[in-house]
Amino acid sequence: MSGKVLALIDCNNFYVSCERVFHAAIQNRPTIVLSNNDGCVVARSNEVKKLGIKMGQPFFEVEALVRQHHIQVFSSNYSLYADMSRRVMSVLAQFSPRQEIYSIDEAWLDLSQPACDDFTELGKTIKARVFQQVGIPVSVGIAFTKSLTKIAHEIVKLDPSYGGVLDLTSVSDEQLDELLAKVDIQDVWGIGPKYALFLSNYGITTAKELKYADEKWIRRYLTVTGARIVLELRGIPCIPLEPARPPKQGIMCAKTFGREITRYEEMEEAISTYLARAAEKLREQDSLTSRLTVFLRTNSFKRDIEQYANAFTVEFAYPTAFTPDLLKQALVGLKAIYKEGYRYYKAGVSLTHITPQHAVQPDLFGDFSLHEHYRQARLMCIVDALNRIYGHDTLFFAVQGVLRPWKMRQSRLSNHFTTQWDELLTI
Repeated sequence: MSGKVLALIDCNNFYVSCERVFHAAIQNRPTIVLSNNDGCVVARSNEVKKLGIKMGQPFFEVEALVRQHHIQVFSSNYSLYADMSRRVMSVLAQFSPRQEIYSIDEAWLDLSQPACDDFTELGKTIKARVFQQVGIPVSVGIAFTKSLTKIAHEIVKLDPSYGGVLDLTSVSDEQLDELLAKVDIQDVWGIGPKYALFLSNYGITTAKELKYADEKWIRRYLTVTGARIVLELRGIPCIPLEPARPPKQGIMCAKTFGREITRYEEMEEAISTYLARAAEKLREQDSLTSRLTVFLRTNSFKRDIEQYANAFTVEFAYPTAFTPDLLKQALVGLKAIYKEGYRYYKAGVSLTHITPQHAVQPDLFGDFSLHEHYRQARLMCIVDALNRIYGHDTLFFAVQGVLRPWKMRQSRLSNHFTTQWDELLTI
C-alpha cells in the first residue's frame, strides 16, 4: 500500500444545507432546491429522499407531494452557494497545504504530512470544525487512493453507524473486500451508466468484482481510464492530486430565459450580461481570449412555433479580457444573427482560444499597445474587486439593462446572506 493518505470531504446535500444554515425552522423538515427557472429538483434533504423524489425530477411532477408533506422549496441561490463553498474550502485548508477542490461541494486533502496515528479521529475533527465554523455537515472518506476515498463516501452514505467518517487505511484486505462488495458497480467513481450496464452483462456488478477483474480485459473495453480505476481499487495510486487545476480552455455562459424574448433590446441585454460574466470568469484565471461566439435559439420542444437557431464567431487579432472590447464585438455578432418574428428561448456566449495573461506579446509594428493593455487590465481589476467586495453587479455596463425582465425565474429565492450588504441575516 502507498504511504500517501488522501481524504475526500463531501458536503451533505450541499444546496439544502446552505439554506438550512440561515433558516433554523427547516432543520429537520423536508426541503428541496430547484434548478434554473425553477424547473427540476437538483438538491434534496434526506427527508425528501425517503419520499421517493428523484434527482432531476421536474418540479411539476412533485407539486402534489410538496403540498401533501409541506416540503420547503427554494430556488437555486448560486452566489450564496459559491460563497459558502469558499468558506468550507478555507476551513479544509487548515488541515493540509495540499488541497484539490473537485467541485463546489467536494475536495481532497493530502493527509500524509504531518504523520497521524488515528485518521478516524482526524476525520471527526475535520467534520466538527467545518460544521462549527460554516454550519455545513460533511462526510469524510480516507484511503490511499482517490477511488477508494469515493468508495468510503458511498459506504458512509449506506451505513449511518460510521457517523460520517470512514478510514479505509486501517482495515484489512478482507474487510476492504467486504465493504467493496456492498457498493454497486454504477456507484464506482468513473463508471458511468453505459459502462455499468456493459460490466453487469459480464457478471461484474460490485466494486469488489471490478477490483479482481482481469486488467488487460478492462483496459481493452474500458480503456486506460478503466484500468486505472481497477488499480486504484487495489490500493495503487494512479490518479494524482491536482492542487492547482489547469485553466479552462473554453468558457461559456448560456441560460434559458425566464420567459421567451421577442424584442432585440432584451436580447441585447441578455447577451451583454452573459458576456460580462464570461469575461469575469476569464479574468479570474488570469487568461485572455481571441475567439468569441454568440448564439441563440428558439424552443425546439415547441413544435407549434417557427424554429430558428444561429451562431456568430468573432476572431480577435490580439487576445483580450477587456469587457468593453468583448461587448462591442458580441453585439456586432448579435446584430448579424438576430431575426425579428421569433420567440427566443435561450442564448449565450462562448470564449475559446484562451491563452495565459503572462503570454501576451507586444506588436512589432505598434498596432498593439502594452501600455493600453495594462491600463485596461487595471480598470477591469477595479471593477471585479468592487463587485467581489460589495456584491454582484455593484458595477455593471448600461447595455446589460437594469430590470432584466427576461432573467431566469427564481420565485423562491432566499436572500444573499453573505454576498449582499442589504440582505444580511437579521435576528
